[in-house]
Amino acid sequence: MTNASPHQEQYRQARYAEKLILEYEGEPTHTTDRDTEYENFLRKEMPGAILRNEPPHIPSLPEYIVARHYTRLAEMNYGITSGFYPLGSCTMKYNPTVLEEVARWRWVADIHPLQPENAVEGALQVMKELGIMLAEISGMDAVSLQPAAGAHGEYTGMAIVRKYFEDMGQDRNEVIIPDTAHGTNPASAAMAGFDVIEIKSKKGYVDIDALKSVLSTRTAAFMLTNPNTLGLFESDVLKIEKIVHEAGALLYYDGANLNAIMGITNPRAMGFDIVHFNLHKTFATPHGGGGPGSGPIGTIERLAKYLPLPKVVRTEQGFKLEHSLSRITNGGCLEEKGGNDETIGSVHTFHGNFIVLLKSYAYIRLMGRDGLKKAAERAVLNANYLKKKVEKILDVPYGEIVKHEFVASCAKLKKYGIRAKDVAKRLLDYGFHPPTIYFPLIVDEALMIEPTETENKETLDAFSDALQRVIEESIKNTEFVKNAPQNTAVSRVDEVLAAREPILNYRRRKNEK
Repeated sequence: MTNASPHQEQYRQARYAEKLILEYEGEPTHTTDRDTEYENFLRKEMPGAILRNEPPHIPSLPEYIVARHYTRLAEMNYGITSGFYPLGSCTMKYNPTVLEEVARWRWVADIHPLQPENAVEGALQVMKELGIMLAEISGMDAVSLQPAAGAHGEYTGMAIVRKYFEDMGQDRNEVIIPDTAHGTNPASAAMAGFDVIEIKSKKGYVDIDALKSVLSTRTAAFMLTNPNTLGLFESDVLKIEKIVHEAGALLYYDGANLNAIMGITNPRAMGFDIVHFNLHKTFATPHGGGGPGSGPIGTIERLAKYLPLPKVVRTEQGFKLEHSLSRITNGGCLEEKGGNDETIGSVHTFHGNFIVLLKSYAYIRLMGRDGLKKAAERAVLNANYLKKKVEKILDVPYGEIVKHEFVASCAKLKKYGIRAKDVAKRLLDYGFHPPTIYFPLIVDEALMIEPTETENKETLDAFSDALQRVIEESIKNTEFVKNAPQNTAVSRVDEVLAAREPILNYRRRKNEK
């Protein structure tokens, strides 16, 4: 057994018998004259069906009670500021705190999308310049910042594919997706109205023969994540590009794993027509907790007219919003100006999640061209270093060399009654967030591990040591591992019950007590 690090031996998560904030004793918030005036306005102007019969019960509590309540909740939570978060495919890296400071600047917090354009030109300039930077990073000609998450960007891209072929007069209703794709791809294509065809991979890569066998005049697009979810770079991507385009279809790039290649190559160099970005992972805005996210979409020139509106343009008078398009190339990135009704329309209220956009803008400016390249190189180095340590403990069935992540298998533990979820939960007792489990589906009892570029060697060594101890425990003390975690605020939960009978609001929780 390896020596445990002090971090592993000392880890204990805080545990409080914490009440809901509404269960603390306090007086209901008093209604002021101004509140009464506003309430009367609502009752006059708003449909009665959406108004509350009674005002919400918000207890009037002293500040120290509220501060302690949320501090205790934070201490019972695990976040990226708590420790290593190797959640494969999600890129849960530590983000610079300065970006949060930028987002709290008063001119950011106080602006509103309905202000006159000449009062928010700074915000418009940020969006315009961010679009240009993302276009350069990806090699695309135009970028829209509207989509609010990666999957939303995928859907927007698929809507562009659908509109493109409608305008071409071609009935193409199929989208091909490999089994190593990012998990949301099939849903996004289906939501856009396409029939999804999945093809099996060959040794972790796209099977060219399988792809050729399903390509037809009904194929609209091939969606590809590169590197894929096994962490493997599709070395035949230029062959893929050729056969897809020869079939008359489009090639869609899922940008979920862009952090492995940025500054080294780009989707345009691989022949892709459409790209979405995950700003809430690759470009250092918080990822998790339900958002907010951002999933901008980029296209080559001939597809740019379909991008969502409005878009920011720069005129002689300054920055403004343009609600129609024409194709005028300016310095490698399209300017939008004039009349065009070919856009797919708006996909988000106003202009996207602006504060998320601002954080990514600041991150890219902070890192610069060389910094982004170094981040990608560090992500690849960390993944390969950790993979070499983990494959001494568990099977890693795909890839001698990987990019930003890799997938290990806990299948050999099934004979002891231990599954991947048991290993993942026991890792929490050592102070590490579990990796992604059971994805991708082509790996039995998968642990999908992504160390990201922000972690150092000491952390990676400590994680691999903890994983080795968990594997040893799984063989020698099976029942103990199956009841993990022990040192966390919440012990093993009944996942089936939680899924079938979720308690999602305070009223139901109160009634069931």
